[in-house]
Amino acid sequence: MITGASDGIGKEFALQLAKKGYNLILVSRTQSKLDVLALEIEAESRYYKPEVRTLAVDFAKASEADYDKMAALANELEVGILVNNVGLSHSCPVPFALTEKEVIKDIIEINCHATLRVTSLVLPGMLKRKRGLVLTLGSFGGLIPSPLLATYSGSKAFLQHWSAAVASELEGSGVDVQFVVPYLITSAMSKISRPSFFIPTPKAFVTSVLDKIGNAGGSGHYPWSCTPYHSHALIQWTIENTLGLGSKTVIRYIRNMHHTIRARALRKAARNAKIM
Repeated sequence: MITGASDGIGKEFALQLAKKGYNLILVSRTQSKLDVLALEIEAESRYYKPEVRTLAVDFAKASEADYDKMAALANELEVGILVNNVGLSHSCPVPFALTEKEVIKDIIEINCHATLRVTSLVLPGMLKRKRGLVLTLGSFGGLIPSPLLATYSGSKAFLQHWSAAVASELEGSGVDVQFVVPYLITSAMSKISRPSFFIPTPKAFVTSVLDKIGNAGGSGHYPWSCTPYHSHALIQWTIENTLGLGSKTVIRYIRNMHHTIRARALRKAARNAKIM
């Protein structure tokens, strides 16, 4: 089961896991995108035709009926791997005092509540079968307090602690829990389209995640977390072993960077408003 499956990292997880022979439950907001992805998976699967189920859910507004449908699919198909990928960030860096209430609510609902609810639906079956993997996508913004992305940063820090706590609870159960910490990736969320040494494509990033399942690596504070992409790990190791992830110097650097990004975005919006 993959949440946030229709775009970016979630879509790439779906494509790569299908090629490895896994049947899929794809959950995302837009049914039309899920339908296109299902057809793409079918077209690319030459030797094995995976079974693909889709379910359209807007996690910002998910109802009990939506979670009941997910639970029914999970129970029917015996989910062995859960990829908690769905997430929401701010459209532009913004001071917390200026963040709209609806944005705060949606970020917390999608990043935190939805992730916990979906995991709670799938986990009992894994424990009964004594095998499974819960893979949750985090962020550098959860490792390092990120001014002007405060709500998003806090939500990812919450997931980091929650994931490590659950991983410890499940030791010896046969169910593994791993928290994946990426830096920037080309995606609609990051608004970066051109890859570089430090900014991989979703395909390169997901390949690194699947290659390192079960391998420790990442922040030494969280033994069940992993920073799998090589250049991301290099950035994290350098910050951890020089200034420190939570140092004021690093936080101020991120604050200044986000102020610059925000100023640039506001200028662009003003220019577009004049044109219209």
